[in-house]
Amino acid sequence: MDAQIEKAIEIAWDPRSDPNLKEQAVQYLTQVRGDTSSLQACLNLFTRAPKAAEVVRLVSLDIVNNAIQTQHIDDQSLRGLKEQLHDYVRRIYASGNEVDPPALQNKLTQTLTFLFSSLYKEGWESFIRDFLSFAGHQNGSVDNLSGVVLYLRLLSSIHDEIADLMIARAGEETKRNVELKDLVRARDVQTVAGSFQQILTYWQGNNDAIVEMTLKVIGKWVSWIDISLVVNQDILNLLFPLVGRNPNGGEDKVKDAAIDCFTEIVAKKMKPSDKIGMILFLNLGEVVSQLIASPALHDLRNTSSYDTDLAEAVAKLVNNVVSDLVKILEDTKVEPDVRAQAEQLLQTFLPLLLRFFSDEYDEICATVIPSLTELNTFLRKAQPLPPAYSAMLTPILNAIIQKMRYDDTSSYADEDELTDEAEFQELRKRLQVLQKTIAAVDEALYVDVLSNVIGSTFQRLDEQNGQIDWRDLDLALHEMYLFGELTLVNGGLYAKSQPSSIAAERLIVMMSKMVESGIASFNHPAISLQYMEICVRYCSFFENQAQYIPQVLEQFVSFVHHSHSRVRIRSWYLFHRFVKHLRGQVGNVAETIIQSISDLLPLKAEVPRENDDDMSSDDGNHDAADVAFNAQLNLYEAIGCISSTTSTPIEKQAIYARTIMDPLFSDIERNLEQAKSGNAQAVLQIHHIVFALGSLAHGFSDWSPGEGKRAGQAPVKEITIEFSRAAEAILFALEALKASFEVRNAARSSFSRLMGVMGVAMLPLLPRWIDGLLSQSSSKEEIAMFLRLLDQVVFGFKKDIHEVLNSLLTPLFQRVFASLSEPVTGTDDGIQLVELRREYLTFVTVILNNELGSVLVSEQNQAFFDPLIQSVTTLAKTVTNENGNLAASKIAFNVMTKMAEIWGGPTIATPGQPITSPVSPQPTFPGFDSFLIERFHPVCWEVLRDPNFRPLVDAQSKSVLNELAGLEQVIYMKTGNMFVEHLQRSFFPSMGVDGSGFIKSMVESPERKGLATFLQNWMKGKA
Repeated sequence: MDAQIEKAIEIAWDPRSDPNLKEQAVQYLTQVRGDTSSLQACLNLFTRAPKAAEVVRLVSLDIVNNAIQTQHIDDQSLRGLKEQLHDYVRRIYASGNEVDPPALQNKLTQTLTFLFSSLYKEGWESFIRDFLSFAGHQNGSVDNLSGVVLYLRLLSSIHDEIADLMIARAGEETKRNVELKDLVRARDVQTVAGSFQQILTYWQGNNDAIVEMTLKVIGKWVSWIDISLVVNQDILNLLFPLVGRNPNGGEDKVKDAAIDCFTEIVAKKMKPSDKIGMILFLNLGEVVSQLIASPALHDLRNTSSYDTDLAEAVAKLVNNVVSDLVKILEDTKVEPDVRAQAEQLLQTFLPLLLRFFSDEYDEICATVIPSLTELNTFLRKAQPLPPAYSAMLTPILNAIIQKMRYDDTSSYADEDELTDEAEFQELRKRLQVLQKTIAAVDEALYVDVLSNVIGSTFQRLDEQNGQIDWRDLDLALHEMYLFGELTLVNGGLYAKSQPSSIAAERLIVMMSKMVESGIASFNHPAISLQYMEICVRYCSFFENQAQYIPQVLEQFVSFVHHSHSRVRIRSWYLFHRFVKHLRGQVGNVAETIIQSISDLLPLKAEVPRENDDDMSSDDGNHDAADVAFNAQLNLYEAIGCISSTTSTPIEKQAIYARTIMDPLFSDIERNLEQAKSGNAQAVLQIHHIVFALGSLAHGFSDWSPGEGKRAGQAPVKEITIEFSRAAEAILFALEALKASFEVRNAARSSFSRLMGVMGVAMLPLLPRWIDGLLSQSSSKEEIAMFLRLLDQVVFGFKKDIHEVLNSLLTPLFQRVFASLSEPVTGTDDGIQLVELRREYLTFVTVILNNELGSVLVSEQNQAFFDPLIQSVTTLAKTVTNENGNLAASKIAFNVMTKMAEIWGGPTIATPGQPITSPVSPQPTFPGFDSFLIERFHPVCWEVLRDPNFRPLVDAQSKSVLNELAGLEQVIYMKTGNMFVEHLQRSFFPSMGVDGSGFIKSMVESPERKGLATFLQNWMKGKA
């Protein structure tokens, strides 16, 4: 069998093997893996002499490994494996002969670890001592390199298997691991701790790799063994020289490992008094101070030889110490003397923490952010702050502010540094959180420090005639941007035309200085961007200081032409935001602005290259055509805002609109024929033009129909006339290119935006919009989105839309029903179907809610009434828990209830009250009372008897049940005894069901909830 397995492995792992033969070999090895009788053969292949090929030995041992791990092996076989592997290790590793390659050593370590887990409790109690004995050529020595390496590997692996808290484990495994750790502590922990000292003593200065391994193992084991076994003078006498060695720099893994070892020692959980005692005993403050003062971290700090690994290791140690000190101070049960010691240590470690926090390398800074965050949070809660704590705030805040600054070596937005830029901005966000915490602790200090940083920078800019490092100015502007958040929390800059707070007062001064200082002309892209962002964010300043608006507008006109693409593209958006917010204050400047930026308005569509989809997109590439176009739309909307200010005469507004739109109309004419012929560039050009027309319209008016509070801003006739031309142009293009998704998408967007400037003038055009937007090519998603737009139109123009809605309903429903009936072709299509069902039913609901239900039963739409009812009832009774069926069912039942309420006539029966004198139903149109009983009512019981409908266990189904109960009660309210008699004489007898309980609950329950509860209990009894 050994030979068969060996041959199969060789074939399976030989790239030259015949594929069919290789497949047979793999199948055979799969059988071997599941057959415990083959384990001995596999182990023989691993241990035999002469040795088999490495891959044969590796796969064979892996099969053994798998059997032990999955516990598919009896105790007797386990003991046999133990003896054979023990003999192998003694023969190979204890003798110091040629050892296995690293991959085999790893696999052997794993196998032995699994044997430890299975046999250490009973069967191999001497496991640790056995392998320690292999570490030396004589009793008590540790001079055998291969044996020491295997011993340390095993100790590390045992920790990972039974003590690593980062690995989630099942309950039984956790219980087993607790027992094993207890056994190790009782049997061998003294031996293990002693071996650490032996190995470090013997190998220190002889083999750094062994020393590094030992330190890493100590760092692991210290978390679950008695700390005194490690933190004692003998061990420390060995560790301290390692921490302090090689002071002149250069990579030193042993030194880093020694510091990491201290970090793990400090991280060990213990009582506050013990933790303080250990920190003092280890003299960590002095140790860290000496490391910081060493040439590696001090003299070489600003050079390429700076030891970042060492810095990060020490930073991690400091982070752990400070974190523990904060936890002790947060504990209200800590003894006063322990608290006093913790406070003193915190004073010692804060400068050390800030040293690494302010490190030029962001990775090192990030290492101590967790403990600094904890410290700041503690200070925020410790109110009122004692003087010792208050004194900490200023150095912390200054360090945070300084860390916000770009490094002296950084080059802003260079193509090669986009990743670094993104990482720095992410760091700034983390620093902002820290800074906010300081503001929460002491707002007055925060206001003073930031005011000083910003004010002094502006002063230097003025004194040095603009000759200042852009990084300093960027820092001041960034802090100014953040500083203003204090004013937002307090409700804005002004309250009754006066500064709302001290922070607001300071920001107003800063804003004035910023605008007056000439910063806008500072020649650096970062400064230009910061300036615009601040102007937009705090544009309420300009509402009260309108004298600055012309100057800032002029600056924005300069920015929108900026040579740096990132500034230019971003400025188009910010310019729009600025003028939109201040449209009431900018005055009659449209003509000047239009002339100044007219060169940026021409649209130039760029068709993506065929291979663009295969290329990874780069968010930093602001020259990308689609990014530029989307930004360009902001210019059109901005012109709309400026052209429609209250200080601009209406006739002028119309002229400005015409000035912008006429070139766009001509552009449509130039490209339409080519677009109809399938020219992709021409189609995309028309797509761009349609979007631009919509953006211009939105700038003129973002009024939406139905906004009563803004009725005074309803469309003006002269403006409506101009934009009617835009609507005609868009429809002209849409009707010619309705097969194009891009054109339909642009037209749908512009449709909603034109509503604001055209109002009721859009209504006669609705049939053409529907014909163009709901073409045969339109997806379910497109139809759903358009129905959502129509909801707004119906709601906004319910007094004016009746005739138009009456005429467009049939063609609209034809397209909707056709799309609803199409087969689902994939996951995305299924999601779109869910959306379409919801929007279709919602649209019908909106019609009914806005007193327009008569269009559903008009003579013009009579032919579609039955298909409408059929679609609604079908959706109502489709209650499988997939494709959003239950959500649609709930809305469908609501639609049926609305129809019953509207067309069922007056209420002739009230649930919970007896019928004193029977009255016949009086439906709105003849026969609808019977329709309710014969068409709507049976749907309810189809759902109730559907095995897929489970309101007892499903919340959505329960919601459907509630709507269903409501429908049944409304039918009763509209038809009274007619419904009750139908249930008693016909419906329930035909079903063979005793319906008396249902009838009683329906008639006597004042609210639907009572009937829903009855039905739920009825279904529970049926189940």
